[in-house]
Amino acid sequence: MKQFRPAPGDRRAGIRRGARAGRGLPGSPAARLVAALAALVAGLVVVLVPTVASAAPVCKVDYTVNQWQGGFTASVRLTNLGSAVSSWTLRWTAGASQQITNAWSAQVSQSGTTVTATNASYNGSLATGATADFGFQGTWSGSLTPPSDYYLNGVPCGGTSSPSPSPSPSPSASPSASPSPSPSPSPSPSPSPSPSVSPSASPSPSPSPSPSPSPSTTPSTGCSGSGLVVCSGFEDQSGAPSGEWQVSTPNCSGSGTATIDTSTAHSGGKSLRVNGGGNYCNHMFVGTTKNVSAIGPVVYGRMWVRHTTALPANHVTMITMADSRDGGKDLRIGGQGNALQWNRESDDATLPEQSPAGIALSAPLPTNRWVCLRFQIDTSQQAMRTYLDDQEIAGLRVDGTPTQNVDAQWLRRTTAPRPTTFRLGWESYGSDSDTLWYDDVALGSSPVGC
Repeated sequence: MKQFRPAPGDRRAGIRRGARAGRGLPGSPAARLVAALAALVAGLVVVLVPTVASAAPVCKVDYTVNQWQGGFTASVRLTNLGSAVSSWTLRWTAGASQQITNAWSAQVSQSGTTVTATNASYNGSLATGATADFGFQGTWSGSLTPPSDYYLNGVPCGGTSSPSPSPSPSPSASPSASPSPSPSPSPSPSPSPSPSVSPSASPSPSPSPSPSPSPSTTPSTGCSGSGLVVCSGFEDQSGAPSGEWQVSTPNCSGSGTATIDTSTAHSGGKSLRVNGGGNYCNHMFVGTTKNVSAIGPVVYGRMWVRHTTALPANHVTMITMADSRDGGKDLRIGGQGNALQWNRESDDATLPEQSPAGIALSAPLPTNRWVCLRFQIDTSQQAMRTYLDDQEIAGLRVDGTPTQNVDAQWLRRTTAPRPTTFRLGWESYGSDSDTLWYDDVALGSSPVGC
């Protein structure tokens, strides 16, 4: 019998028909293979779903301004509301007519209307909820508007939202067979590092100067010494200062007052009383009309001071001397960090440096009693010494050799100062006020004692 053999074309068609038929059978090998591959692929699929990362506020800024015509000071308190940081940079936009001239407790720079404040070496570390205070002085015209767009280490203080892709895996059955590769998570955006000095929690001073006794030459007391240009117990004054003592309120005047007091005195029956208000324009100074520029080569000063309020954490000034070698900018004796300090107006250098170790080498100014404050300034070299009740204050000594936490910052300027004026009073760059008295004031070219 003849067997029937399909034509070649029919053979191929039969195979295709069988394949199609086999795919439709649930138990066929082809169906099982397709199902396994589908499960494996489903386990590997990661879908990038655009989500909105809603960031919580990272900081709060309290900005307090004190202004006068053409000038202003600002006190800034930065509160860290986010994770702890070891350094910080705060950036904001200033008004078009504002120009910052100097700052304290932070490095502040300005480019156009963009202002950047970077922590000092001692206040960069901020735990959650911790604060840092700094301030600055500047000029303005037109209108003075406070900033509102603060950025901490590149992140908006208000924690505004920004879209960011994040992997969102589809639900799938756990793949069997060979393990599937895990999708790489997209990196979380992190603030760009800020250029700042790395702070140290408790800096240890380099060899610090130990307190030294007063100069070997026995200083004169009262007004008996030679070379005295200024020597006054205000006994020839009454009412408002006049004659050899003149009231001075640079740039602006406010609530500060100065009077000759007959109820409180160190010796005799009179003293100079200054009621100094908080904020810059409420300052008050009384300056001598004597020729201070004739004193040298070392300027020796002494005064008895009585304070009502302890020196604050913020920067304040009690005594100023214009320096003719520094564009007439002031040398200042005052306080910061609750202790005595020298400050240079031109570059805001401080003596000692405002680090925890530096402040520890200074001393607070006692309140509600008379204390003797003495200083000496060498006009031929960078050398200064300061005494409180005849004890030298180690942190207020400049000896020409930079000492960490003491005078390293001060000695960045190599030119010795040349004082040409001498004023007593009170000036606050924050909101701190004080009532204080001065008596038995002397200034000359020979050592003068208490």
